[in-house]
Amino acid sequence: MIQKKEVNKVIYSDFLNVDYLPEEDKYVYKQETPKYKFNVIGSGMMAQEHMRVTMLEGRATIHGLYDVSEHSIKQAQEMFYELYPKHQLVVYDSLEAACSDPDVDGLIICTPNYTHLEVAKEAIKYGKHIMMEKPMVTTVDDALEMKRLVEDYPATFQIGLQYRYKAIYTETYEEAMNKKSLGNIHTITIVEHRLPFLDKIKQWNKFSKYSGGTLVEKCCHYFDLFNYFANSKPKYVYADGGQAVNFLDFEYEGKESDIIDHAFVNVVYENGIKCNFNLCMFAPMFYEEITICGDKGRLRAYENENYMPENSNETYLEILAADHGPSRISTPMYPKTIQSSGHMGGTYFAHKYFVDNIEGKETKSATVEEGFWSVLVGIAAERSIQTGERVFIDQLIAESRD
Repeated sequence: MIQKKEVNKVIYSDFLNVDYLPEEDKYVYKQETPKYKFNVIGSGMMAQEHMRVTMLEGRATIHGLYDVSEHSIKQAQEMFYELYPKHQLVVYDSLEAACSDPDVDGLIICTPNYTHLEVAKEAIKYGKHIMMEKPMVTTVDDALEMKRLVEDYPATFQIGLQYRYKAIYTETYEEAMNKKSLGNIHTITIVEHRLPFLDKIKQWNKFSKYSGGTLVEKCCHYFDLFNYFANSKPKYVYADGGQAVNFLDFEYEGKESDIIDHAFVNVVYENGIKCNFNLCMFAPMFYEEITICGDKGRLRAYENENYMPENSNETYLEILAADHGPSRISTPMYPKTIQSSGHMGGTYFAHKYFVDNIEGKETKSATVEEGFWSVLVGIAAERSIQTGERVFIDQLIAESRD
């Protein structure tokens, strides 16, 4: 039997134009009807990325939106209708209506960090599949409560820690964890150097009260990667950092910004692996680097987007194996359409795995448990900067339970 050769429409969507064909004459290029409908709760910049990637992945469509900000709703509608003029969005007048719509299969929650727990309490009433943007929550109390809320949740509840799906980290996982190319891992270092935080509605990300602090809001991604590669629970955290450059004169409604813009964070794990995170939020670039050292070799990988006139590699990975095996250099990447769709392709694979989870397939998507530990490391690091002391994770949890 001759099998139809399938064309990956995602890979070729930037340069395949088959609009000249009527639908009845499309076979290889026929667009399948999406199986699932998602509502997006919150409609800001990240929500719009989720909307575009949902449509790109193709197995689901965006059905509707809810947001307390009319401006955000309007902007999201304009973006969506420009890209997908044949689709119509339902705009809900309440969170309850958006979560309870019987025509909807899943919810993508993209509201400000400090609202996540309250939104989740409403969302889980209806048993729909949920993707919750990072960080899961902003406090230890809320992290423990979120775990309790979804302990026996009957549907998918996935946390949007999509950095683990970027090409450099996917390849790093394959080399370090599956192939054991580095032997026994002993140290992990991650660097993030980037521009300051972008503007948000009501500037909530400039205040630790609402964001959880820089090391929770942004850096939970990297602490998730530490947890992912260390494959152990964090034992204690020691950190130093501060606010040296960004938002020193920023005020909103009479309140001064208090978020840090640089930090050095050490995390020690129960299995003895030691990790270091180096953050600078006032660098003229977007640069991430991971270095893992084991007893058989060293791996270094990075992503780089800067403003220099000369072209340079966006991604890079090297393994130095000394006398234990071959060393090699590679350039991990995804097809252009995927890699440019958001967070170097990470958001696309978050959505792929979200639908895979809905369909009962096994994935490495971030669970609520993993979201919990990524947040706890960030909270511990913020406290360590404030107190100048080591913060033991078990003690942090115990204090919250008292």
